[in-house]
Amino acid sequence: MGTRPRPGRLPLEPYDVDGVATVALGTLAWAVAFLVLLALRDRLAAAGASWWLWTCVVGALLGVLGVLLCWRRRDAVRHAREAEAPPPR
Repeated sequence: MGTRPRPGRLPLEPYDVDGVATVALGTLAWAVAFLVLLALRDRLAAAGASWWLWTCVVGALLGVLGVLLCWRRRDAVRHAREAEAPPPR
């Protein structure tokens, strides 16, 4: 029950995730939820839950902001790695 890798297997490297796909998928989910709830807005109004629509709008807008920030961070990390890399021979 040690932490040594099994014979014949290489140790796994950490998976490099920049978050862009994850945040974009969440943003898409908020947008789809908005469209679904938009079709049901009469029922939402009758139930006094019209605020659900605005929750989806805010979620989608914050998601767009998150995607932009993730792109910016990914690019900054990429440029930092390129600056650290030795020049090609």
